[in-house]
Amino acid sequence: MNTATLDASAPANPIPLQQDAAVIGLVGLAHGTSHFSHLLLAPLFPVFMRDFGLSFSDVGLLMTIFFVISGSGQAMAGFVVDRIGARPVLFAAIGCFLLAALAASVATGYPGLVLVAVLAGLGNAPFHPADFTILNQRVSAPRLGHAFSAHGLTGNLGWALAPAFLVGITALADWRTAYHAAALLYVGVLALLFWQRDKLLTQVHVRHADAPKGSDTAFLKLPVVWWCFSFFLLSTMTLAVVQSFAPSILKAVHGVSVEAATLTISAYMLCGAFGMLVGGFVAAYTKQSDRVVALAMSAGAVLLLVCATGWLGATGTMVALAATGFAVGVGGPSRDMMIKKATPKGATGRVYGTVYSGLDVGFAVSPLVFGSFMDRGWFAATLAGAALVLLVSVYAAVGVGRRTA
Repeated sequence: MNTATLDASAPANPIPLQQDAAVIGLVGLAHGTSHFSHLLLAPLFPVFMRDFGLSFSDVGLLMTIFFVISGSGQAMAGFVVDRIGARPVLFAAIGCFLLAALAASVATGYPGLVLVAVLAGLGNAPFHPADFTILNQRVSAPRLGHAFSAHGLTGNLGWALAPAFLVGITALADWRTAYHAAALLYVGVLALLFWQRDKLLTQVHVRHADAPKGSDTAFLKLPVVWWCFSFFLLSTMTLAVVQSFAPSILKAVHGVSVEAATLTISAYMLCGAFGMLVGGFVAAYTKQSDRVVALAMSAGAVLLLVCATGWLGATGTMVALAATGFAVGVGGPSRDMMIKKATPKGATGRVYGTVYSGLDVGFAVSPLVFGSFMDRGWFAATLAGAALVLLVSVYAAVGVGRRTA
């Protein structure tokens, strides 16, 4: 499918709210689908460990495979998005998710789960460069803060839906049926996006014959890009701990049931989504994005440290984990505005692809590091380590702010 070149100028104001809302809604749906796919395997780790005789390190490696492929692919996907447009890339990505769900439904052992991780990683790779290219080109500037808020909010809703969806259907039927249902979900999303495809059209980046050699990668020489990358890597390591290991920590330390522990992760994501909603208004009315991010991440780190002490008991720890999601969520839209300020004109896909690959690296590294903690029974140290890494990410956010002031 060809992607036409649009007018390079930013959308003029006033743009009808309905037009902006339609674009934001479609991109949000796609983003929620990608976050749902982050957890295509993780909620059922206890089931796979039981059925296939796997360890925490084994299942942690599955997430590492997913995010190594996603991260390396994401940086390259940004160039593809700039060259052929975001829309065809987005459709291909959701097609990969569909194949991953079908592969999961017929898996008979660890190699089958590895295939699922590979396919889902390929599908996840293009989402951030594609999504942010569409939002930056198709949404009017005064509503970008709210667009980033909705983008983050729908991502958290995708994370919140995945455990309830997969674990719930598994409890009612079995895990293979859960993956058949996930495949149908992907078909529905792909059909809707194709129906509304005119709203996802983006400008392509045309390389001129006389362009200097290496101009496409000149943005990599900007220090602020690597500060952004570092921030994503560090802050995501913490999120990976919560997603992958918090249910097991709650069960081991506080005797919480698997169902209740899994619902805690959904609560974390829902509170994060609400935080994103609040953060959208904060991002729209403040120019100091880096300070908002730093304060939000610091609050989240303090809450995680309290959880690590075990002082709050089972219920209190679950509530504090949910509150951590809200604190981190408030900083989400300001984080995306922070990246926008660091992005040279005409390089949206490439910069977002590179910067957000830090997210995938964080997700890849974290399960390996903290999975070994879990295998040794260092449950409190796992949460404390996640909090410490989140605090270090504050320094990176401040570094970005100094270079975009």
